[in-house]
Amino acid sequence: MQLRKEGSGRTSGSVVITDGSKGKVVCAQGKLANTFRTRLFGLLGRKGLEAGSGLLIQPSSGVHTFGMSFPIDIVTLDRNRRVIGVFENTGAWTIRGLSLKTRSVLELPAGRIRECCIEPGDELIVERC
Repeated sequence: MQLRKEGSGRTSGSVVITDGSKGKVVCAQGKLANTFRTRLFGLLGRKGLEAGSGLLIQPSSGVHTFGMSFPIDIVTLDRNRRVIGVFENTGAWTIRGLSLKTRSVLELPAGRIRECCIEPGDELIVERC
């Protein structure tokens, strides 16, 4: 398991995310954003997300796409990693998933929600690499 220590002592690293309800790999090359810095910057400054990649932000009660230059799919999860919201092809300058129930947010390449048939109620499994 390769994890990088951040200033707060918490770790960020690589994850594989599977839809346990459907048995599909949603994100084979995911990154975990669970430090102040990685959560603050998220996908800002990137030109896109490669196929098979994604960013799991935790904790998070919703996300914004201010300043982003490409569309993404957004999946909001509760404390048990059950999908509570799906937002496809979200463009710049929006806020999505803002809820008291949201505990983490998965950002994926646009179109991935549809490809994997992710829907509310699905349980996502996160495994660190």
